[in-house]
Amino acid sequence: MPFHYWRSDRLTLRALQSSDIVLFQALDDEVNRKVDMIHFPQSPEKQIQWLEAEQRNRMGDAFRWVAETSDGELVGTINTFLCNKRYGTFKYGIALLPEHRSKGYASEMIRTVLRFYFHEMNYHKATPHVYSFNTASIRLHEKLGFVQEGRLRDMIYTNGEYHDELHFGMTASEFGQLYGKQEL
Repeated sequence: MPFHYWRSDRLTLRALQSSDIVLFQALDDEVNRKVDMIHFPQSPEKQIQWLEAEQRNRMGDAFRWVAETSDGELVGTINTFLCNKRYGTFKYGIALLPEHRSKGYASEMIRTVLRFYFHEMNYHKATPHVYSFNTASIRLHEKLGFVQEGRLRDMIYTNGEYHDELHFGMTASEFGQLYGKQEL
């Protein structure tokens, strides 16, 4: 099978590699809190086992990409999950290294993945969720054209308090109206 990767204006999205463990080790607790939760510390061996499992245990259309700049500098990761072909829906999560935030990279990564899932795989709707304390991600999804479709109260406990989980949605036709049918 040939090696494939996708390019956006400034980034390359490629498959996860063993050497990418440094990316996940560099994601700080605040990043982890915003996308999931703070986990117990893991040994380097356990971290490598997790990475190998991520590479090996892909389910259906779920996938994890690593984003890097044209000079090979790691930027972050984006992954799709809960991909349901029957209903045409999928979720995604994204995490950027602190030094690469507020540069438009997250928007590029999300648009690239949406373009592929909508225009190549015929998915109908992306349904990410964001925690209410993650104001940067809320602004990002609103700026991209997502609609806030729901709010689940007190769904996550972190940093000593409960927070809401906000559900966003964007259909393939909404994406097409906003961004057209550019190729990968």
